[in-house]
Amino acid sequence: MRISVLDQSPIATGKTKADALRETIALARAAEDDGYHRFWLAEHHDSPGFAGTTPSLMAMAVLEATTEIAVGSGGVLLGLHEPWQVAEAFDILAALHPGRVNLGVGRAGSGGSDAFNEKITELHARLGLTPGSKGRDDLDIWLLGAGTGSAPLAAAAGAGYAHAHFLNTGSGRTAFAHYRENFQPGPVRREPEALLAVRVIAANTDAEAQEIANPVRLWRARKDLGLDEPFPVSTSPATWSSQELRRSENNETRLIVGTAEDVAHQLAILAEELGVEELMISTPVPRLEDRINSNRLIARALARLSPPNAANLLHRKGQ
Repeated sequence: MRISVLDQSPIATGKTKADALRETIALARAAEDDGYHRFWLAEHHDSPGFAGTTPSLMAMAVLEATTEIAVGSGGVLLGLHEPWQVAEAFDILAALHPGRVNLGVGRAGSGGSDAFNEKITELHARLGLTPGSKGRDDLDIWLLGAGTGSAPLAAAAGAGYAHAHFLNTGSGRTAFAHYRENFQPGPVRREPEALLAVRVIAANTDAEAQEIANPVRLWRARKDLGLDEPFPVSTSPATWSSQELRRSENNETRLIVGTAEDVAHQLAILAEELGVEELMISTPVPRLEDRINSNRLIARALARLSPPNAANLLHRKGQ
């Protein structure tokens, strides 16, 4: 099983967007040191809580700061861009860092399935990744989904499929089934390749993990209630409003929190239940040191969880 990282460049209260972007690069270096397979950058706009607006630019910065880890977008919101622009940007990334570039594409802002499907078709054509073409080995394309709409499209295109469990915990099984049953071999991959993105927070003790997670819980609750702002650095549920508490409780199933051993155990069960061989973890806590420590603890705990397979747990493609 592979493990990877999705980072959204969270902005902590009192810090700037520039601080958040530099922390993302530092997190990527640490993830590479800890043996993670991929590092993906998100795209968010007009968000006081997230600094990453242009994953292609951040991907270049991360590629230049690392040497081996695969880097890409998780994902480019194709509805907001022209396919030729996306293709040209990622062609440049692939030319400078061949074999390390992932283009993850999401449908948010697409204005409907037909428009998104047309853009996906054009994007594949411009990248030379249409069925029957010779293909390329310097760039890999993935479709992202939180429901079931993108999975069949990824299958038809021969693309990888990434499912956002942290946005929708109930649709993964159906989405993966649609993807695997309808997969058509493409220029890059002959077999279906899927990953599950999960929001996790780990620490040395459960109490510490819960304390680190509370700012994320409050930030998400307030965002759901219409208040979008930077992440609080520390907070206690005792100070939250009744609305914030209720909203946080409703979101709890989308977050895995605990000691590294407990988190690793839950991740292994989830991967087995959904039949995925790669997990991508998202840990949008406000302090960089907590993000690095959480990732490091999880990588080590997963390696310990299944000793016979430890050598395969953190391997990278081609190694």
